[in-house]
Amino acid sequence: MSGGSKPATAGQSENDDEGLPTFSSRDWVATAAGLAQRRPDVAIVGAPMDINTTYRPGARFGPKYVRSNAYDPGTYHLDLGLDIFEWLDVVDAGNAYCPHGQSARSQRNIEAKVTDVLRADAFPMIIGGDHSITYPAATAVARKYGWGKVGLLHFDAHADTADSIEGHLHSHGTPMRRLIESGAIRGRNFVQVGLRGYWPPPEVFDWMREQEMTWHLMHDVWDRGMRPVIADAIARAGDGCDWLYLSVDIDVLDPGFAPGTGTPEPGGMNPADLLRAVRQIALETPLVAMDVVEVSPPYDHADNTVNNAHRVILEALGALATKKRERAGGAVTRPGSRPDPTRLRYPVEPTEWSRPGDGTNTYTDADAHLQGEHDDHT
Repeated sequence: MSGGSKPATAGQSENDDEGLPTFSSRDWVATAAGLAQRRPDVAIVGAPMDINTTYRPGARFGPKYVRSNAYDPGTYHLDLGLDIFEWLDVVDAGNAYCPHGQSARSQRNIEAKVTDVLRADAFPMIIGGDHSITYPAATAVARKYGWGKVGLLHFDAHADTADSIEGHLHSHGTPMRRLIESGAIRGRNFVQVGLRGYWPPPEVFDWMREQEMTWHLMHDVWDRGMRPVIADAIARAGDGCDWLYLSVDIDVLDPGFAPGTGTPEPGGMNPADLLRAVRQIALETPLVAMDVVEVSPPYDHADNTVNNAHRVILEALGALATKKRERAGGAVTRPGSRPDPTRLRYPVEPTEWSRPGDGTNTYTDADAHLQGEHDDHT
């Protein structure tokens, strides 16, 4: 039997705030002002948009179900030997406002919400939503950490690099092309792992090769094994970059493990490999932001997909907590083991925000959003 424990805070009753379905019962800090005052290590952000999906909808419910329906396994990471939330201050920053039928407005709000987190010097952990949410989320990250200076490591069954799908430029099958075309992410630092199936066609891969993108098909993972593939992916994504963004489409898992997703593709990864890969990436790269997308609870069975998505996030949080412990010289407790300190890579904080095409490297509200002004989502 196992279970999580509610954090004890001086002067509070254990009945306080009970029933609020925040991620892992973390504090609810859902305004820009609150984030700026609290300055947490990590802020969970929901991006409940799925109007850009091509097949099965329902990913708009991903943030809600990952928060409320995931089985709470506790907070002590056995392999790393630490209590995650004793070392890492994690808050739930609520959702970006994603009004139905309004893709551009929703994307503006996602970018703005992630920007609120970044301005508080926190790590944005974004829960989608369909994969189109990565375009505004990673754009916000690139604005802080440097236009074209952030690598992107992408787990997915699909490349998501189509020019358009049925005439739609912001489909969940196009965000990676939009990021590269905008200049936010350079193609040479864009690495994909787990691609399989029967899409996209060769001309899309021709475009990807022209951008110097790297992909590892699921057959490569099966043939070589996960460890060498991830080592290569880390090396390529980080070549010449000071920071990394990680995007995990839950359909990279075989649908036997993650049936609740919009475009399931048989022949995928197993959770043991994915969870350890995410942990390794978070430990060994200067990771500054992450999203987990395409969880569609209406198609889930026994919350399998929800729990896998939740654990992907916990693995990343565990790795971030480990980095903080190592910097503080903290002890490793049983049965954990200390990761090789020579392999840990820490991000450096930029001194100024950046904006594309401008050597002055300044940032203002006027140029913060690709598609115009945004709404308040307090």
